[in-house]
Amino acid sequence: MTAMETMAWFPACSVDDVPANGGVCVKCGEEQIALYHFTRRNEWYATQNECPHRRQMVLSRGMIGSQNDEPKVACPFHKKTFSLVTGECLNDSECALKTYPVRVEAGRVFIGIGV
Repeated sequence: MTAMETMAWFPACSVDDVPANGGVCVKCGEEQIALYHFTRRNEWYATQNECPHRRQMVLSRGMIGSQNDEPKVACPFHKKTFSLVTGECLNDSECALKTYPVRVEAGRVFIGIGV
């Protein structure tokens, strides 16, 4: 059984609920997840919403962009940047983000949560 087969797919929202080239915060149980629609790349990403640098729930409001073709998000307060693919901090190695797989089906966005 693969990791994707052991995922529970959480129905996060409609594709229309997420701004183009921006993000929203969705709640799955007690967990806050930042969901991004990177329309310039035609891709979706999800990470933890908490910035690990200062423990603030702000990443869904961060700016997305690319660094050497790596999609990234920058914390709106502290400007730490993180890979949207791996969660790695691109400024230094002191912290990282949890990332989640995303799929879109029939106009709905689903986030994969490990079970």
